[in-house]
Amino acid sequence: MADNFPRQLARTRRFTCGKPRSVSIADDGGRALFLRSGGGDDPVNCLWLLDVTTGEERLVADPATLLPLTQGGVASAERARRERVRELGSGIVAYDALPDLARACFVLDGRVFLVDLTGDGRVVEMSSSGNAFDQRISPDGMSVAYVSERGIRITGPAGDHRLISGAADTVSWGSAEFVAAEEMGRSRGHWWSPDGELLLAARVDVGEVEEWWISSPVEPGAVPQSIRYPAAGTANAEVGLALFSLDGVATDIDWGGGPGGEFEYLAGVRWIAGEPLTLTVQTRDQRTLAVLTVAPDSGETTECYRISDEHWIDLVPGVPRWWQGALLTAEHRGDSCRLVLDGEALSPDGLQVRSVLGVIADGVLVQASTDPLDVDVVLVGRDGSIKAVSSGGGIRSAVTGGGVVAVSVSGMEGSVLTVAGNTVISHAEEPLVSPRPTFHVIGERDIRAATLFPTDHDGSPLPVLLDPYGGPHSQRVQRNRVQYLTSQWFAEQGFAVVVADGRGTPGRGPVWEHAIAGDMAGPVLEDQVESLHALAVTDDRLDLTRVAIRGWSFGGYLAALAVLRRPDVFDAAVAGAPVTDWRLYDTHYTERYLGHPVANPEAYERSDLCSEAAALTRPLLLIHGLADDNVVAAHTFSLSRALLGAGRPHSVLPLSGVTHMITQEEVAESLLLTQLVFLKNALGF
Repeated sequence: MADNFPRQLARTRRFTCGKPRSVSIADDGGRALFLRSGGGDDPVNCLWLLDVTTGEERLVADPATLLPLTQGGVASAERARRERVRELGSGIVAYDALPDLARACFVLDGRVFLVDLTGDGRVVEMSSSGNAFDQRISPDGMSVAYVSERGIRITGPAGDHRLISGAADTVSWGSAEFVAAEEMGRSRGHWWSPDGELLLAARVDVGEVEEWWISSPVEPGAVPQSIRYPAAGTANAEVGLALFSLDGVATDIDWGGGPGGEFEYLAGVRWIAGEPLTLTVQTRDQRTLAVLTVAPDSGETTECYRISDEHWIDLVPGVPRWWQGALLTAEHRGDSCRLVLDGEALSPDGLQVRSVLGVIADGVLVQASTDPLDVDVVLVGRDGSIKAVSSGGGIRSAVTGGGVVAVSVSGMEGSVLTVAGNTVISHAEEPLVSPRPTFHVIGERDIRAATLFPTDHDGSPLPVLLDPYGGPHSQRVQRNRVQYLTSQWFAEQGFAVVVADGRGTPGRGPVWEHAIAGDMAGPVLEDQVESLHALAVTDDRLDLTRVAIRGWSFGGYLAALAVLRRPDVFDAAVAGAPVTDWRLYDTHYTERYLGHPVANPEAYERSDLCSEAAALTRPLLLIHGLADDNVVAAHTFSLSRALLGAGRPHSVLPLSGVTHMITQEEVAESLLLTQLVFLKNALGF
């Protein structure tokens, strides 16, 4: 059967297969370590080493060679971790290495492997429990700490032993709790001290967290899976911290969490040579963030910095951290997210700091934007000067080590990774569609939007398909080809496709993002409608008598919202994995924008879809993975129940065994084709 784009998109795992990723650079700048699979439809990642001087690439570890040594599978906790970080690959999906890249460790099918990167590249399987995940190499390169079941084990020259384990079924050591991994960007729960004498571990007790159940309807005899889900307004996991000597002696750390404590969230931990052990903590309402340092000998904490905001504090990746003895943060100052050094703004107003990538002798390497369409890599000097490291359009990121910078660029021509001038080989396939978006700045709020049309279109009016995400944390309108592949495919099927980033999306500054405080519905929908109408004024190819909208996750929420509230504008919607009742979504995300449901019930009522079910008069297709543990299927079924109760016809497509992140090729392919048929039927073409 001939290949088509939906099949290719699924087969290549959204074109992630074969791309080099997860780069580390040795602290002498001489070598780089990275992951890459062997082909554009091969999801199994191998570990590779690049000689920066010669540009030679060397295969270090290949699962095809190592897998016969193992008989296990991916641990359930590791599957959950991969879901949190949206990991689409298999094989070696993560590794940990010494700063000089002399040794590295990884887990394969629950087994621990240690690799020598300086000599003959020998890979050794270490004794382990057989269900290991989240491996961390000791500073001397001789041992590996890893998580197994509900505790931490250490394997090394003296064999494998348990350091600590939860004493109750609801207690675990060494792993991040759900909201930390899903919403805070903290996916780990244990850290070696720089001298290798201590291990810092997080204790997570989910005993007070609501227990939910996920079942598989196609396997009626299978036991439902229990998850502990902290829905808005309910109890979070209780998180503690302790320092362990290698013989298991513990020293507790009081970081202000737990019952009666000021802080609810342990948002970040940083412990590297030359810096104090540093914690980032947040209050439950996320309006206060504090930076604490810890004395490793006693476990005592000292608050060294505090940030407050009347709306919320954003967690910017890469900070807080220390630079030449000063504390580096990224904070909202005026209408910019600015780099701040010991409380004083360092980067200029108007430059939106997205993340801090690293520090070098003469500056701080950051991802930043002046135009939300692009993300550049710049160097911010101690005097506030800005030097472009990688710019010119697209989404750019970097890793640094030993004065060498590895830069990744994802633009309209594709993606490329270079390390000190060496282009790292990519095996990623070229898409069967070639996006040709036209970018616009429209309306009174200067909304960024893009339009896409069929190749060689004759200029006649076309049915319109809005294809947004539209919410916090994610942009669609960027100069990045991957953002428009599916949109262009829909355009080739006969649609004029519109993609718009309204209020609440990142890259425009605090005022833009704070516009959705207390209302996740009104502003985001208003901006989609404004974008559509503003574009139609100057482009008569957009037929406003036939308008549909599709989306996934927040985009699915927005799609369903559109046909419920504005049937005068939208004629049909496809809502994939939509949040329909924000009381069923997690604490850290939801309460940031809507507050606590007890204190702010009106905010939840304004943003609720189920209460508006009786307003549906347009075709609506709801799609949901029944194994989704992020936006649980109860969202779709709650809305469907409300629609049935109101006598409103609609369609529901349940996906058995599918999570929030669709990895099954056949499902991913069929899903696009199913949406196309629904939309064409709904719009009458």
